[in-house]
Amino acid sequence: MPLGFTRADFPESFLFGTATSSYQIEGHSFGGAGRTHWDDFAATPGNVVRAENGDVACDHYHRMDEDLDLIRDLNVDCYRFSTSWARVMPEGRGAPNPEGLDFYDRLADGLLARGLKPCATLYHWELPSPLADLGGWRNPDLPYWFAEFTHTIMSRIGDRMYSVAPINEPWCVGWLSHFLGHHAPGLRDLRATARAMHHVLKAHGTAIEAMRGLGMTNLGAVCNFEYPNPADGSAEAQAAAARYDATYNQFFLSGLFHGRYPDLAMEGLGPHLPEGWEDDFALITQPLDWVGLNYYTRKNIAADDGPWPALKEVSGPLPKTSMGWEIFPQGLHHFLTMVHRDYTKGLPLIVTENGMSSADALIGDRVEDPQRIAYLADHIAQVKRAIDEGVPVAGYFIWSLMDNYEWALGYEKRFGLVHVDFDTLTRTPKASYHALVDALGRAAND
Repeated sequence: MPLGFTRADFPESFLFGTATSSYQIEGHSFGGAGRTHWDDFAATPGNVVRAENGDVACDHYHRMDEDLDLIRDLNVDCYRFSTSWARVMPEGRGAPNPEGLDFYDRLADGLLARGLKPCATLYHWELPSPLADLGGWRNPDLPYWFAEFTHTIMSRIGDRMYSVAPINEPWCVGWLSHFLGHHAPGLRDLRATARAMHHVLKAHGTAIEAMRGLGMTNLGAVCNFEYPNPADGSAEAQAAAARYDATYNQFFLSGLFHGRYPDLAMEGLGPHLPEGWEDDFALITQPLDWVGLNYYTRKNIAADDGPWPALKEVSGPLPKTSMGWEIFPQGLHHFLTMVHRDYTKGLPLIVTENGMSSADALIGDRVEDPQRIAYLADHIAQVKRAIDEGVPVAGYFIWSLMDNYEWALGYEKRFGLVHVDFDTLTRTPKASYHALVDALGRAAND
């Protein structure tokens, strides 16, 4: 089943890539890595399916060469990976772990040796436990500890990075983890949420500052987006969807580019922001070289009688992935257009994550996943639509290279282009992988 496009359909400079994150694939029990708040969260009964953790994950730590060969053979241009703070600095501060630095050194060299552009994310959610003990993202000193980590890891590998973003999906670090409690540290606390959300942006700023100080370029930010669909035509549902949009889609962009937070978000978060927060925007709004968008789904939002934000998600009518997420490709076009129009105004945009989870089964030596091929084809078509309308989209990354540890859902959900048997750790490229090999490897005159 073909994807329905070739490289010739996109600008010559357009980059295709795939992505992973450290805790989800590496195997955190290897190589002298320190404990993280995800280890603590997973060890607490009821937080993670079957109490599964990232101790072994996909054992990428020992299977790096095999995995980098899979990326090379996919015919993509780039690999987006994340660095583990606790692998590099087991205590979160102080002396680095030589094995951790060596690991990312080998990763950088391995990518370049295979003709792949290394695209790093500094933080994908695995905070060192010693820093969580000090309040984690609620602590006003955390942005400065993050700058120390940034300087440590990028002093070692920054000279070989094609691009770097400080923090993956600030909404997940702040809201999902401190308000909804679904991710580590598992809090449900409005005051903690407000402080975490602001400190995440401040940490973004300290990291950008540290990397500019090292002479690095091509630095960006990666935010996640969900299309906020009012569940019905009522004024109440419209208002609830607007509040969802303000806290999910607009809060971090507004901080990064406008130096303020949306009024609808401030109704609930404003009273709980840390003292002097208004003075941090000079740090937060430093110029960026690109912005990344992670997009998967839309959410149907209804009003709720509870306290702010007084909303709830309800099931919608569209086809769904195995995550229960509605498939709504038009939402990707909406956000590429909106971000360009309202915030970045000409800055290159990159789809840094897009993909789907499905109940993939290995039958014989093959994994047929036509639903993923269709999902990718439909979303890539929306990227092409945005480009044709003048939006400066510079790249598209598929989540994920391989099935991995899906956080609170353990090893149950499969997003990968490559199937992983979590008993044997055998890698088997799926039909979607082979479809991409064909689409990305075909010459312009084919």
